[in-house]
Amino acid sequence: MFLIDYAHSCAISDGRAGNVRQADALAAALAEGDHARCLLAPRAPWRWLAPRRLPGSQFAFGDDFGRLLAAPPALAVGCGRQAALATRLLRAHGVATVQILDPRIDPAHWDLVVAPLHDDLSGANVITTLGSLNPVDDAWLAGARARFAALGSLPGPRTALLLGGGSAHARFDRAAFEAMATMLDAALARDGGSVLATASRRTPVDVCDALRERYRDTPGLAWRDEADGPNPYPGLLGWADRIACSPDSVNMISEACATHAPVFVFDPGRVHGRPRRFLDALLARGRIRAMDATLAPFDVEPLRETTRVAAEIRNRL
Repeated sequence: MFLIDYAHSCAISDGRAGNVRQADALAAALAEGDHARCLLAPRAPWRWLAPRRLPGSQFAFGDDFGRLLAAPPALAVGCGRQAALATRLLRAHGVATVQILDPRIDPAHWDLVVAPLHDDLSGANVITTLGSLNPVDDAWLAGARARFAALGSLPGPRTALLLGGGSAHARFDRAAFEAMATMLDAALARDGGSVLATASRRTPVDVCDALRERYRDTPGLAWRDEADGPNPYPGLLGWADRIACSPDSVNMISEACATHAPVFVFDPGRVHGRPRRFLDALLARGRIRAMDATLAPFDVEPLRETTRVAAEIRNRL
């Protein structure tokens, strides 16, 4: 058992957006506010071998991590393979450690490991989640609505259209976007309303171009990249009456499911591997439905895994 000052928590990641978001969300929930952050700068050979330790591993991540080792936090929350080595090293310095995502070695190297159900990881110190961790809760959504208040004046129903891109587990290309947009067009023709669309870093260029042209004359917005101004993604989640997602991103769908809006996922059947197990679990729970041309409303319960996991960590530590 630890006596932990959660206010002295540190989120550790390699800078990849999905890893940063999960580590930050959990550290903030545990600290109940501000927390430290450490961005790793992995060096060879640890860049390739993490989270396995080698002689000299304390020099694996650059000056920022060196300073963190010299003045360790009370709790380190890491996400991703690089962070898994960093949290191992911090644990050897007496730091309580929580590692997010399957580290691919024995979970006993950390105090707790938080892994999604579709990673199929088990152990006495493993906490299982449905999907990924994120900061989306009622306060976050209220803040998003306040920052993007103009979206509230758009006609309803407001459909948030969240687009990712192709991945190792799912194809999402121009043809898939056109099929998805055709379904949405049918719902717009019947219901009216507006479209709040956003692309991601992985969205193909031709899909981004088609996105802008498709909804040029439709009330709402179509954000493609920073050239279109600040990313309105938080406002889209805050103001959406319903959400339609491409099927490729566990993080994006997890955040959509943390809202109070019904979530429709385009063609879940095209996804395979571990993300398919994630979608199947959400379908079985009734939190998402396969997208069709009706986009019929249904009752939902927000998926709020970060709050639940933070409470379980406090109980276990």
